Amino acid sequence: MKLLPALLLLLPVFCPASEPAEKKTTIELELDPYYSAIGVYNSLTGKPIPHLEVDSELEIYRELITKFYQPRTLIVEASLNPLPYAGTLIKRHQPGFYEDMRLSDNFNAVQAATAGFEEPWALSFFLGNVVSFDTINKSFQGKRNGYSGLLVDLGTHHIKDNVLIRENWMQLEGKLKGEQILADRSLRWSFRGGMKFHENRYISDSFFVGFRRSRTDFKTSGKSSFWLHNSGFEYISDFSQEKLEPLRHFLVVDKKFPMKKSRMAFTLGLGFVWTADKKYSGPLAGSAAGTKKANSFQFVLRPNLEF
Repeated sequence: MKLLPALLLLLPVFCPASEPAEKKTTIELELDPYYSAIGVYNSLTGKPIPHLEVDSELEIYRELITKFYQPRTLIVEASLNPLPYAGTLIKRHQPGFYEDMRLSDNFNAVQAATAGFEEPWALSFFLGNVVSFDTINKSFQGKRNGYSGLLVDLGTHHIKDNVLIRENWMQLEGKLKGEQILADRSLRWSFRGGMKFHENRYISDSFFVGFRRSRTDFKTSGKSSFWLHNSGFEYISDFSQEKLEPLRHFLVVDKKFPMKKSRMAFTLGLGFVWTADKKYSGPLAGSAAGTKKANSFQFVLRPNLEF
C-alpha cells in the first residue's frame, strides 16, 4: 500500500465547503510515560473554541456526538510513546537483562509494563469539533477539552514483542475523546473505531474498536462506587479486514489511589494482550516465546503516576 496516494484521497474530507475564515492557532503539550504529544490547533472558523458548561458526563458525550459532523478545528499532532519505545531499546541493547525479566512464557516484566502499544511514534491529523470545559488547570488547554471527529494517523515503525519493525502504516478512525480536570475529580475518556493499513505484507490490515474511560476522585464520600470512582479501563479489539476474524484483544483495568495532600494519584493497571496467529505471517509469525503459528497471550502490568 502506498500511504501518500491514500492520504491525498482524504484531502477533500479535510477541506471545509465554506470560504476560508481567519485562522486562530494554538500549541498544546501533553506529557505522559506512555503517551506524550505536541499539537498545533488551527481554528477553521476564526472563532475561539466554544465553552460547554455541564456537570454530567452524559451531557458531555451528547454534546460531542450531536456536533460530530460540524468540523471547526484542524489539529496536527506529533506523538511519542516513551515507555513502549524504551522496551524495544532494552530488548535490543540489553538482551541479557530482558531475558532475566522473563518469569514465564506469558510474563516478561519489561513487556508487561510496555505492552498495548503497536507503534513508537506517530503523526496525526484531526478534523472535527472541539469544546472546552471548566477546569482548575489553566496551563494546558488540551487538559480541558473534548473532541469528536475524524483522525488520520501515520507512522514508520511497528512494535511486536518489544521488537521495532520498519514499516509504514496508516490508521483512519472516528473518535470521541476528552479530558476534564475539576477540583474534586479528573475524568478522561476515549471511544473510537476505524481501520488500520500496513505496508508490510506480513502484518494483517484490520478493523478496530476501542473504549477507554478513567476517573480519579480526590474528594470521595462513603457512598462512592468502587467501579465508577477512582478506576478506569481500556479495551481494544482488532479484526481482519479480509475475513473479519479476531486478530487482537487488549484489556486493562486500573485502580487509582489518590494522595491526600496533593492532586496526584498512583495508578496500577492489570490486564492482558491476546494476539491471534493470523495477525502476523511469514517471518513475523510466532509468539513472544518463539512458538511458530501460535496464538500469544501476554499479561499487562501498568503502573503510573497521575497528576
